[in-house]
Amino acid sequence: MASKRILEQKEATVKEITDRLDSSKTFLLLNYQGLTVSEIAELRNSLREVNSDVKVYKNTLMNLALKNKNIKLNDYMSGPNAYLFADSIIEPIKVVSKFAKEHPALEIRVGYIDNEVVDTKIINEYATIPSMEGLLTMFAGGLIEHVRNLSIGLNLYAEKLEEGGNN
Repeated sequence: MASKRILEQKEATVKEITDRLDSSKTFLLLNYQGLTVSEIAELRNSLREVNSDVKVYKNTLMNLALKNKNIKLNDYMSGPNAYLFADSIIEPIKVVSKFAKEHPALEIRVGYIDNEVVDTKIINEYATIPSMEGLLTMFAGGLIEHVRNLSIGLNLYAEKLEEGGNN
């Protein structure tokens, strides 16, 4: 039987995982087998820029935490897994997806986003959504188009009135 100290450490780890799941909007399960230590460090640095983190926990402890939260990911909990925890949805998914394209050894297996289990198809759809800055740029471009058309129309109307006033 495990010592009391070891059981307390495991309980603390399960509580840590549960707390991280509670505070995260995005949770991804990643297969990192085949990545080098420097590549994992590169991924962590990229994710840190978008307030996200990748951790490695034992699958048994992760299973206990997921069971506490009623999240069913048992089909994906084999082999070496890394777990991404993020406060936002789009940016960390974009970072991981881009990294996975550059490093085929990284595999996104499943996600838990806004209290819902999502497969890789949905995660890939999230990865294609433009950033907030990109969306605002597209919105501003749409507004400018309407303002430009209005100004052209007003200018033509003003020219028509000038021509009609001279006759």
